[in-house]
Amino acid sequence: MTKLTGAPSFWRRFAAVFYDFVLLIALFFVATALLLPFNAGEAFTRQQVFYPIYLLVVSFLFYGWFWTHGGQTLGMRAWKIKVLTHDGQPINWTQAGLRFLAAIVSWLALGLGFVWIIFDKNHRAWHDQLSKTAVFFENSATESHQDTST
Repeated sequence: MTKLTGAPSFWRRFAAVFYDFVLLIALFFVATALLLPFNAGEAFTRQQVFYPIYLLVVSFLFYGWFWTHGGQTLGMRAWKIKVLTHDGQPINWTQAGLRFLAAIVSWLALGLGFVWIIFDKNHRAWHDQLSKTAVFFENSATESHQDTST
């Protein structure tokens, strides 16, 4: 049995983001390989606007599906954290979309939206606040330790 025990540390969340980034890069390779036959097997150029939009949609589907089906990406599962609404309910696709777009803004602002976790009393990033979601530390009943890092 698992229980949610508050907000995870900045470093735990960062580690989950890094894991998911590595997985997303691998997914980009597969998504690109699927699309290459439609581009005569050629590399994509800057003039092809469809390709970055395609990768953005692939990214959203990756995160959105995991967030709406169990609240955990693979990186979040590895680091035992979960995204839910403030009252502990699963998020919906609208919240996932808002969270995804706000996360892009968080990172485009040189990561300030993510670093905001350190300064926020509830340890919420900009994308947590804008989507009315929260990330919780998931502690199993067999574990006796708490997430005590920053």
